[in-house]
Amino acid sequence: MRQMVTDLTLRVCGQTVYSEGSVVGYALLGSSLVSWWVGLVLCTLYIWFLGTNRIERTKDLFVRSLYEAAFIDQSMLLNTRFEVVHQLRHNSKEKEKMTIYLCATMWHETYDEMMKMIISMFRLDKFRPKKNQFSDVAFESHIYFDDAFKQKDGERHVNEYAETLAEVIREVYIIFSDEGKGSFRERKPLPEQKLIQTPYGCRLQYTLPHGNTLIVHFKDKHRIRHKKRWSQIMYLYYLLGWRLNRPHFQMNEEGEEELASIEERLRKAKENTYILALDGDTDFQPSAVMLLVDRLRMYPEVGAACGRIHPTGTGPMVWYQKFEYAVGHWLQKTAEHVFGCVLCSPGCFSLFRAAALMDDNVMKRYTTKPSEAAHYVQYDQGEDRWLCTLLLQQGWRVEYNAASDSYTNAPQEFKEFYNQRRRWGPSTMANTLDLLSSGGLTAEKNKSISRLYMLYQTITMAASILGPATVCLMIAGSFKFVLKIDANFALVLAIVPPVIYMIICFYLGHTKSDTQITIAAIMSVIYAFLMTATLLSIIGDMVNQDTFVTPSGLFFIGITAMYVFTALLHPHEFHLIIYGFLYVICIPSGYLLLIIYSMVNMNNVSWGTRESGAQAAAAPAKTNQKNVKCQKLLKVCGYSLEIQVSEEVKVVSTVPLNNVSQVTGGSAPEAATEVPTQQEEKGTPVITNCFITQLKESSGELPLKEDCLNEEEEQFWEDLIKQYLKPLESDKAKEEKIKVELKDLRNKTTFVFFICNALWLVATFFLQAIGSSVSINIPKVLINGTVDKNGRIFIDPIGLMFLIGFATLLVVQFFAMLWHRIQTLIHFIAYNGTEAVANRRAMRQSQEIPLDINNFL
Repeated sequence: MRQMVTDLTLRVCGQTVYSEGSVVGYALLGSSLVSWWVGLVLCTLYIWFLGTNRIERTKDLFVRSLYEAAFIDQSMLLNTRFEVVHQLRHNSKEKEKMTIYLCATMWHETYDEMMKMIISMFRLDKFRPKKNQFSDVAFESHIYFDDAFKQKDGERHVNEYAETLAEVIREVYIIFSDEGKGSFRERKPLPEQKLIQTPYGCRLQYTLPHGNTLIVHFKDKHRIRHKKRWSQIMYLYYLLGWRLNRPHFQMNEEGEEELASIEERLRKAKENTYILALDGDTDFQPSAVMLLVDRLRMYPEVGAACGRIHPTGTGPMVWYQKFEYAVGHWLQKTAEHVFGCVLCSPGCFSLFRAAALMDDNVMKRYTTKPSEAAHYVQYDQGEDRWLCTLLLQQGWRVEYNAASDSYTNAPQEFKEFYNQRRRWGPSTMANTLDLLSSGGLTAEKNKSISRLYMLYQTITMAASILGPATVCLMIAGSFKFVLKIDANFALVLAIVPPVIYMIICFYLGHTKSDTQITIAAIMSVIYAFLMTATLLSIIGDMVNQDTFVTPSGLFFIGITAMYVFTALLHPHEFHLIIYGFLYVICIPSGYLLLIIYSMVNMNNVSWGTRESGAQAAAAPAKTNQKNVKCQKLLKVCGYSLEIQVSEEVKVVSTVPLNNVSQVTGGSAPEAATEVPTQQEEKGTPVITNCFITQLKESSGELPLKEDCLNEEEEQFWEDLIKQYLKPLESDKAKEEKIKVELKDLRNKTTFVFFICNALWLVATFFLQAIGSSVSINIPKVLINGTVDKNGRIFIDPIGLMFLIGFATLLVVQFFAMLWHRIQTLIHFIAYNGTEAVANRRAMRQSQEIPLDINNFL
């Protein structure tokens, strides 16, 4: 009994001793963990007080780009970079004031289009008044109006578009001036604005309700060179060469500061000055501009950035373009942004850094006059793409910001759409080839462009070149599916109509482009019915064969799933997937007929859109012209239904151009347009400037007071016009030479373009003729996953390789889109998270459109 008690006591004591040892061990372990944690906190204490910016690159956040996967938290904490100088530099940069010049080019915009642009500019004025508590950004708006003047009865007038613009500014000025006031109040007289005669025409200078400035430059094409690129050169040299450079040049002449200090000030001014390029019909919100500004301020190597462009309008053509723009931005723009650089920053809404535009071989080379046939295609048919090419070749990066939205009117008529793409297609090809030809040098100078990215662009270029042949193969497959005919006969049947259309286009020439477009429209409708039948046939064929594991079935299901998933990642634009069906059935029109029309008419370098002014100029004498205050156009299936509201009719007596010589004493229409300068030289009476009275009447209760430029600015404009912007003289011999060169360029390019497609089609034809000996034999997999031993599927190698190549290109773009979506989300959240509460409130208030504006839209 005693032994049992002793054993029990020992066991109990042993257990007691063991428990005490465990407590001591756990205590020691806990104290060591606490000490380790305290040491880790002390080592990383600086991180708790580290101020970070909105977005930083990995190389700026961490000492090393590598990390320890097993202890990733500790690795990232201990690897964090701490640079006081770096932070101070960024903080001081955030305090520097920015200057943003809004530069819009206009020509023949409608009332509604002008209204959108002017309202957007007034929104910015309200968003950032000239005197505000933030002192971070200053806005100044400029509109450059092409071909604004005309001559009648020996008098100089502005055209109806210029009058409409003055009326629109007056209406919007009244709305934004009266905003927030009661319904029953006495309206104060509006402040006087300035009307200034200039060497290039005249200028309207407005002080907006919140203090910012809006300047409208009306250009006389007989005094200064017209067209969009020359308007851009006009504001680049005026705003950057004169307004930005001149103060520093004067400081250097006065010698009050050292040259190094002046150069440093000029460098900072270039970094903090931006130009927002706009079209005359662009609609945008202040937040869209600030998102682009945020991108350029954070990354000094970015020379330009564009946002998401949304086409607006009604009708089938606009629906097609909405999905086309969506796919282009969702996949192509994002792939270019992720893998390298965006090749084109659209001129309708893009932000450019002054330092990039003023760099070597950019702004100066942009003033090059076209002297060869290729120049007319590359320089003037797509000026925004050429400007981006110059920036990329100089080493600047061009980016795409999907969170920055803007809206622009899209062509609503089939003819206008084809003429627009007739300009864009050859210009895109010319600039891409220019960039690829200098790919090695560009890759060395531009760190965002690699040789692998050049290979990607080469593959994309090859795919676009072989687009017509691909569509023909698709149409042949449609004939085979729908009509159940032989594959070789279906291929021949698919090739014949495009070949006939190409011959017709060559025979008619660009002088009869309307006939070509009419034929293309009829063929597009026929192809649309065929594509609809094809889609239904593909679905029916998968049901009949009890399998979707075929090239056509997999491609159809895969691309549908990819587009739907991509649209889901863009929730605000998901509804655009509805227009996907229209886009698919119009593929033969957009990628076959349109390419043929563009290539065959490459020698036509006219603008092709908004050319109603030329037709109006040729109107007979004593015609009635209507100045409609508000009009609505409804486009339904190509038909125009016009509704006019509050119509004001002006009866204007016009004189045809061929009669102007009788009034002014000139011998020909071209000579008559130069009469003001010639008459001044000869001492004869100058043509009366009646446009002053016109603009004052159009401005109404927003009074215009005549003023004049100072002598220095007057001399600047005269020197600029003389050196760069003097109207081009008519040279019949040179024009005929250029016409011949353009036709020769068209013939050579068309031959190379279509011979590549012909070779591809011929190879496919012979492979089909040879038969199963060169076809790929794959087993037939049923929907339930089992293999049909009796069923086999034969695929020609070229068709399979092209299908795989095209699918691979889409998959690459899809993954680039996923990465870009993540980066856009980070940027958007970071931008909104760092905005002050008062700043966000002011932005929301500026985005609210006054209720009275609905009366004018």
